[in-house]
Amino acid sequence: MSSLKEQDKAYVAGTYARFPVEIHSGKGSIVKDETGKEYIDMGSGIGVTAFGIADDAWQQAVVQQLGKVQHMSNLYYTSPCAELAQLLCQRTGMKKVFFANSGAEANECAIKVARKYAAQKKGPEYSTIITLKNSFHGRTLTTLAATGQEHYHELFQPLTPGFVHCEAGDLAGLEALVKEYKVAGLLMEVIQGEGGVIALDPDFVKGAAKLAQEYDFLLMVDEVQTGNGRTGKLYGYMNYGIQPDVVTTAKGLGGGLPIGAAILGEKAQDVLGFGDHGSTYGGNPVCCAGAISVLSRMDDAFLAEVEAKGKWIFETLKGAKGILSVSGMGLMVGIETVGNAGEIVRECLNKGVLCLTAKTKVRLLPALNIPMDVLKKAVEMVKEVCAAKA
Repeated sequence: MSSLKEQDKAYVAGTYARFPVEIHSGKGSIVKDETGKEYIDMGSGIGVTAFGIADDAWQQAVVQQLGKVQHMSNLYYTSPCAELAQLLCQRTGMKKVFFANSGAEANECAIKVARKYAAQKKGPEYSTIITLKNSFHGRTLTTLAATGQEHYHELFQPLTPGFVHCEAGDLAGLEALVKEYKVAGLLMEVIQGEGGVIALDPDFVKGAAKLAQEYDFLLMVDEVQTGNGRTGKLYGYMNYGIQPDVVTTAKGLGGGLPIGAAILGEKAQDVLGFGDHGSTYGGNPVCCAGAISVLSRMDDAFLAEVEAKGKWIFETLKGAKGILSVSGMGLMVGIETVGNAGEIVRECLNKGVLCLTAKTKVRLLPALNIPMDVLKKAVEMVKEVCAAKA
């Protein structure tokens, strides 16, 4: 065991089953370990490094801001915070933004907004949040309660009350919950990432949006993993023709720096008032500068390329030996394999390709700007390993 692995084991909380690889450096979609061995990064830090490792434009924006001011409390104005908020609103048609540091925090904000909205309009008893079974919304006690997977709940009882879960796709079941409980909001991912990269049925999504309007509760879409170009649209909900009341996002927004955002639509824009919520690091100017660099480059032409790359992956992998099905959208891909997904990911690692899992599937989340020749090399390797493990 190397000194780094010993050091990590001795001093870092044992919450991660790390692969036995030290990532030392990289550029774009290629990373190197401490021996100089190269790997094609098909995980992008679980959908974070949208423009790859050490992206020049992103680096320049971050370093330039570091030379001005690295942090200032929210008692004062900073330009990157306001500029990023404007950019997010203009690109989504939403109205205001609350900045946090992670997806879980963005979801916590959304839940607070839904409960205050309902309390003011209908009364404080309207506090129930509906989420979907098989969902994932974060690891705080409240976002764990929101997460519709029981095994995440087992060791951390009691969780925050006020959450009920509906089967994804069951519109009649959703309406029954709306009628049974005093509902403040519905929180859902349009593609369940950690749940196995499963895209929701369009009729269910549109029906859920209609119920939110009819019963006047907030429709909140968790775009932590699906957002910021990942699906071939700027945000995943845009593939479904709906307009949420709240959109939460993180991961790819910062390009590698921690930032989360709760983007508030017309119904929700004025719910939070002075003192209702806050974050010491939320809207940090360096993180916002990085996010502006990321978001400003995701124009229609770029997003069309993401969509085209995703279609190529689906066409290449569907029906291949050892592959049962391919799910997801854009460059958010789940591969149901004949062989064990964990073993396939380990073998890909040995062969120089970094992949992820999602439940029993192999998951691919490459950088959105991955060059086509690099993507082809990585996907062919995944395909080869899937066939060998069948």
